[in-house]
Amino acid sequence: MKIRKVEIHNWRSIVHDTVTFQDLMVFIGQNNHGKSNILSGLLFFFGHISLDDLDYNRNSDELWIEVLFSNLSDQDKVTFKKYLSVDDSIRVRKTANKESGLSYNGYIEQPEQEWLKEENVSNYTSRDTASALPLNEYLPTSGRLSKDIIRDSQLEYIKNHRNELVFSYSLETSPFMGAKNVAKGIFGELFFIPSVKNASDELNVKGTTLFNQLYSRVINRMSENNPAFREAKARIVDLTKILNKTKDDGNINENRPAELTTLERNLDEELQAWSTKIDIQITPPNVDDLFRLGARVWIDDGIKTDIDRKGDGLQRALIFALIKSWAKVLCEERETFLAENEAANIQPHSSARRASQTSYFIFEEPELFLHPQAQKELFSSLVELSTSENQVFLCTHSSSFIDIEYQKSICIVKKESIEIGTKVLQSTEDIFSEEDEKKRFNMIYWINPDRSELFFAKKVILVEGATDKTVIPLIAKSIDRFKFDYTMIDCGSKDNIPSYIKLLNKFKIKYVAVYDRDHQAGKSPAAKDSADKSTNAIENLIISGLGHGVILENDIEEEIGLDGTSKSKPYVAIKHITKPDYILADSFKAKIEQIYS
Repeated sequence: MKIRKVEIHNWRSIVHDTVTFQDLMVFIGQNNHGKSNILSGLLFFFGHISLDDLDYNRNSDELWIEVLFSNLSDQDKVTFKKYLSVDDSIRVRKTANKESGLSYNGYIEQPEQEWLKEENVSNYTSRDTASALPLNEYLPTSGRLSKDIIRDSQLEYIKNHRNELVFSYSLETSPFMGAKNVAKGIFGELFFIPSVKNASDELNVKGTTLFNQLYSRVINRMSENNPAFREAKARIVDLTKILNKTKDDGNINENRPAELTTLERNLDEELQAWSTKIDIQITPPNVDDLFRLGARVWIDDGIKTDIDRKGDGLQRALIFALIKSWAKVLCEERETFLAENEAANIQPHSSARRASQTSYFIFEEPELFLHPQAQKELFSSLVELSTSENQVFLCTHSSSFIDIEYQKSICIVKKESIEIGTKVLQSTEDIFSEEDEKKRFNMIYWINPDRSELFFAKKVILVEGATDKTVIPLIAKSIDRFKFDYTMIDCGSKDNIPSYIKLLNKFKIKYVAVYDRDHQAGKSPAAKDSADKSTNAIENLIISGLGHGVILENDIEEEIGLDGTSKSKPYVAIKHITKPDYILADSFKAKIEQIYS
């Protein structure tokens, strides 16, 4: 099963918002805008963090997190059959109320007929009353009618008359699956890797650390499959039995060490006045635990030490290695479970409940302590991890974790005001309508992959080429108009600018398109007409209030008074505008101010 939609109400900085989920989710945005609050909302839903009064948005009395799950396996459909909608999804809400406390409740699809609602089953346990209902044909002909019998008859009637009934989909009033905290763990395993985490904590051989879980799996497999290991365990158990006063059959142990018998006799003599005797009984230890407690992990990168003495980057890499290794173990166990069931022809039983096999991995700022190349490699690993039964959610400030290929996974988190609260901007539809258009944009993008930076910008400046990207910010700095939170993108050509505008429009990122009129002297009417078509393609896409255009006459070289025939344009342009006697034209200065407005 997979998370497909999350609705959050009054949680921290989020007043109310809904996010559509993919298998991979990348939350980006400026600091203190609420990225981590979306992830913490999921942690609260899954029961991984406790509640504090400060979690309620602006002192509200109630908050809730609602999650829609789809892609349920056959086993999931058995476990959550009561909550299945017509499209085989389930919807569950976790509510926190300052007066009534915490509760999980699911949405139930129910017929509008009162006698088919589960909440009314107790009204029909009388045979006289039940016999008057249309579901009478599904009741046993004799015996007492229990609530379970009535409910089973309701379900059978609904199953056979679904097309004749009218259904409503509403939140149940009773606890989800009949228990207050049953939701914790039932939806699958969740792993959270915060931005600051000590790797030595995850290498601990106690508790539920990742390494302990991985190492325990190895010990269990050795215990089952390795003959030498099994023999060693048996010898330790036999040695333990020799130490006891009696054998398993109750007879005296003649082989017991005399030292133990002497110790007991000495204690008995001292306690004679109390009429008390001592019997030292040795319980065989859990041999597997001996191998766990004796384990210690050393890291050898040329110098063998524990992980605490290694750099933050290596510690971070080790945590990710543990995560990926654990994911492989879970995948192998799922495949083994399915294979064994298939071989034994085992089908999910109607009454069997089993936690979902899905794993959710939440990463907070995974780029920390990693150099750029390592960040890109990690992102590739996380994309791979988000396949099969896994989902990966992360928040980041690094453009290395942005890829247009996964545009539906990108979520820009913004908080325009405290009253509106945190909002998520995402594109759940394809940005490009035609496959050729998408391929063309991807080609442009691959030429300069650092353009992912645009998703983090307060405003994006789209320019045609390298000379524009070189000259405009340099002049902006010289007149004290430059802004670091504005990102300039070299689109490669005028005809490529519309593709970027489509992308920015979808994510509601503010922008300015800077492009040439291209009506230079000597150009033919056909060339000018072609330039005008390119101009119109840009202007027709600009959304007022979100973007605007700035037209150069007729190109950047003409604006700065440079001969357009010059080669090595960016270098020549910089050399030209940095001359001591260079005078910036008022018209171009106004355009620079407009660009950085």
